[in-house]
Amino acid sequence: MNKQFTFVVKVAVIGALCSSVFSACKKDSKKADNTTTTSNTLTSDEDSLKYLMYRTMQVTYVDGGRDKTTDLPTYYWYSQVPVLDPSSSTYSTADALLETMKGYSTGTGSTVLDRYSFLDRDSSLSSSLQDGVSEFGGKISATGNFGMEVSYASDGSKTYLYILYADKNSPAGVQGLTRGDQITAINGDTAISYDGSSGTKTTKVINAIYNSSSVTLKVTKARTNASATYSLQSGSYNINPVLFDTTYTVNGQKVGYFVFYTFTSPYNSKGAATLTKTTLDALFSKFKSAGITNLIVDLRYNGGGSVTTAEYLDSAIAPASAAGKPMYYYLYNDKLTANLNDVGLEASVNFPSATGGLSLSNVFFITSGSTASASELTLNNLKPYMNVKLVGSTTYGKPVGFITFTISEYDSNHQEKYLADLYAINFATENANHSGGYYTGITPDQTASDYINVPWGNTNDDHLDQILNYISTGSFARTAASERLATQGSSTQRASMPTSIVSPKFNGMVDYRIRMKK
Repeated sequence: MNKQFTFVVKVAVIGALCSSVFSACKKDSKKADNTTTTSNTLTSDEDSLKYLMYRTMQVTYVDGGRDKTTDLPTYYWYSQVPVLDPSSSTYSTADALLETMKGYSTGTGSTVLDRYSFLDRDSSLSSSLQDGVSEFGGKISATGNFGMEVSYASDGSKTYLYILYADKNSPAGVQGLTRGDQITAINGDTAISYDGSSGTKTTKVINAIYNSSSVTLKVTKARTNASATYSLQSGSYNINPVLFDTTYTVNGQKVGYFVFYTFTSPYNSKGAATLTKTTLDALFSKFKSAGITNLIVDLRYNGGGSVTTAEYLDSAIAPASAAGKPMYYYLYNDKLTANLNDVGLEASVNFPSATGGLSLSNVFFITSGSTASASELTLNNLKPYMNVKLVGSTTYGKPVGFITFTISEYDSNHQEKYLADLYAINFATENANHSGGYYTGITPDQTASDYINVPWGNTNDDHLDQILNYISTGSFARTAASERLATQGSSTQRASMPTSIVSPKFNGMVDYRIRMKK
């Protein structure tokens, strides 16, 4: 679906910077504003960013494409945030102000619900999620400098460093690095064992993998156990979100399986199909030709991305009976809800008039604590229409998403200066049964362990072992050999330590639609 959203927030700068009275910079300067106080004039770009961010979330947004101002707050929890002074020195940066505002988004038991809102100061996220291109600069990219992620694993007595995955088109993937490859030395240094999340050795690993432009890795390959050395240079590449795919035959039934690591958009900012769309088109065509009756979607490391990709997947997977029916509903704050037509927002999204043509008995999703947002949206949307099973561990818990707001300022010569992209929660979602609100995550139907030394597609993977048994017998169970390993342990089992290295990848779902409507 060719739908992407962005509002552009602009302020004219008179002289050096706009004054603290925002209405003096707007075309409509007569409207009263009792929801913002200011103590100082804006004397820096950071002051402007703080002020405009606050206004966008709490008071109004300015749609630069239509050159129209609408006095409506956009933040989902705006009504819980008291009147603040965004120009106050209390907030040294816009990020500090945003953290304060997020703290008011409380739910049951005063739990803070907004763990998600943030500022993107170099617009790298829209490049990767919307255009499907991984870029590299002074900041960690959406996929890591080398297009791979790493994690520690444990056999119960020792820790080991492994590659979780590598994009096929990335510098790491092109050289053949993949899941299950064990890193034994970095730049000739073998002192890389886990010593705590902020330990010297762990920090050294993080900096080498995620914060450097080149690295040399000594690796023991997962499938051959052979040792090899790889020299990597960071670079830009077209993201391929499908890490692996295959088809199994279980008791005469064809089973499709694929690993999906990010929700890059099917269409870029110019409306052209991305590699994501062409790859998924080919994949589902292959599954349809094979006559699969069960599908396994591996989202264990997928933190989400574009909601249009979730819509694509749901449309491809859903049964014919879902055609034309509600896929999911949007929930906005009360003021946006009362003015949806005026602001061009949708109340719901339906399945297309014809779904993908698969006839599935079951769809299984492999999940973990890293499965978030658009991933959760995808599986939740299908639950009202088919048999959905989750295998793994509880998901991250993010039933909310973003509309992008690009914040810029203009000097007296009308020259634009980009400040940041604002990602502050603007909506929640519910499926056709109005089920949502999973802030603490979605629990699996069957737990499974993530042994990251097991390569993609290997049926010794604990998740696949149990799912294939379900397809064969109708109940989750491990094979006898796998059950012995699970209960007795083995030095060959190396379970993921998911909190050992925090993923630098974006976690969330973004709806860019309004940009595409301009």
